[in-house]
Amino acid sequence: MTVHAVEIPELWMPHPLRVNPYLPALREESETWARAMGMLGGEGGPPARRPIWTPAQFHAMTVDQLTAWTLPDASLAGLRLNHRFNIWALAWDDYFASAFKQTGDLPAARTFTTRLHAFLRPESGARLPEPTNAVERGIADLQGQLFPPRLAHWRHEFNRALVRYVDAGVEELANSRGGRIPHLIEYAPFRRESFAAHTAPYSVELATGARIPEQIRRSRTVRALLDAFMDYMGLANDIASYEREVNEEHDVNNLVLVLGTSLGIPLHDAVPAALNLVNSRMRDFEHLRRTELPPVVERAGLDEDERAELDTWLRGACGFLSGIHAWYTGAPRYAPADVPAFQE
Repeated sequence: MTVHAVEIPELWMPHPLRVNPYLPALREESETWARAMGMLGGEGGPPARRPIWTPAQFHAMTVDQLTAWTLPDASLAGLRLNHRFNIWALAWDDYFASAFKQTGDLPAARTFTTRLHAFLRPESGARLPEPTNAVERGIADLQGQLFPPRLAHWRHEFNRALVRYVDAGVEELANSRGGRIPHLIEYAPFRRESFAAHTAPYSVELATGARIPEQIRRSRTVRALLDAFMDYMGLANDIASYEREVNEEHDVNNLVLVLGTSLGIPLHDAVPAALNLVNSRMRDFEHLRRTELPPVVERAGLDEDERAELDTWLRGACGFLSGIHAWYTGAPRYAPADVPAFQE
C-alpha cells in the first residue's frame, strides 16, 4: 500500500474474505435505487434532480462488492437493504464534500444538517418533511425499510447514530476551516461517529439474524470488543482514503495527520504509526474475542442457544471486518490511479 508516496506494510486481516452468493443479483440491480433517489445521473435519471455521481463514479465505488463482502451470510432481502444504506451513507459523504467541504461554506452545511435531523426520527410512523435533494430522499425512503419487526429495537439507536454521523461532518468542516487537527486522545471516539460505525452492529445483526445476548451486552468486555470493532473500520479508512481526503479535499480529520501533529513526528513516521495503531485495534478485537469474552460468557451463565447466537454474531462481525478490509485495499475509490483494482 502507498500513502502519499510512502510505502507501508499492508493492513493486517486474520479473517479470510467470504463473499455473499447473492452478489451477482445485487450487481444486476445496483443502480436501480440510486437512480430512483436522484443520486445517479446519466441516461434514465430524473432530469430535474441534481445527481451526486456519474455512472463511472458510481461504479468505481463498487458498493455492491462492499455489501456482499461485508455481509457474506445475509439473505438477498437483507443484502439489498444494507446495500441501499451503504449507497446512502456514501451519497451523504460525497454530497457533503462537494457542496460544503470544497466550498468551506460552514453556515450552509449547518443548515443542511439541521434540516436532515428532521428525517432521522426514531418514532415509528413519524411524519417526515418533503425531501428536496437526493440525500433527504434516500434517508426518507430508508426509514420505511430499515426496521422490520425483528430489528425494530434498533430504530432509536440507529437514528441516533446517524445524527452523530451527519453532525460529525459539520465538526470536521469546522476543524478544516480553522486548521484545527484533532488530538489523538479525542480522535478515536470521534471517528466512530464520523464513520457511522455505530450502525455496523445493526448490519451484522441484519445479516446473521443473531444478537449479542442481553446478559453480556453492556459488560466491559463487550463494550471494549465493539469499540475495537468500530475503530478498525474508521481508522483503516483514514489510511485508505488519505490521498483523497488530505490532498484533494484538504481535510484535516485523518489519523495520519492526527498522529503526526499529536506526537510531533513527520509524515514518513506518521504513516506507519497510523498503520500500527489500526493493526493494534485488530489485535485487541481478536484478544477480546478469543481470551476475555469466554470467561464473561461463563460467568453470565449463557445457555447453549445463547452461546450459539453469540458465536453467530461474532462470525458475522469477523466477516464484516474482512469484507471492509478487502474493499479498502481493492476498490477503485481508494486505489491509486496506477494500481489495478482487486478482482474477486
